[in-house]
Amino acid sequence: MKMSGGVEWSLHCCVVLTAAEHPVPAARLAELHDVSPSYLAKQLQALSRAGLVQSVQGHAGGYALTRAPEQITVLDVVQAVDGVASAFVCTEIRQRGPLATPAEACSAPCAISRAMAAADEAWRAALRGVTIADLARGVTGDYGPGVFAGIREWLGSDRPI
Repeated sequence: MKMSGGVEWSLHCCVVLTAAEHPVPAARLAELHDVSPSYLAKQLQALSRAGLVQSVQGHAGGYALTRAPEQITVLDVVQAVDGVASAFVCTEIRQRGPLATPAEACSAPCAISRAMAAADEAWRAALRGVTIADLARGVTGDYGPGVFAGIREWLGSDRPI
């Protein structure tokens, strides 16, 4: 399974937004992560279209989570950014070539298609089982209990964006 870089960026932004006391401008999130502001803005727009973040207009505007971090799964973010389509698309190759199986004999998915569908569902179930709150707890475990206080302080500082 290959995901776009936008998934990683979006997940990091969602985790950071758990620490934010106010909406965070896209440019500020891009600066924090040292990533392209224009590419990150596209990812934030995808999250907004999916209803995971909201864009707040005005001088104090920016992005904020729309729900509690416990209610947003990693799968929600992946699907918002990369779409809902399965990574595997069966093209019914068994119906091609000199020993092709007739279409009427292909009324059920083949073993390969079934295996790939099962793997896709397992992958989705695993991502559905992890929330943004879980990731935030993991970040705290990785970097210590003061990590989000530091992020909040940096986000609230008067650095130019």
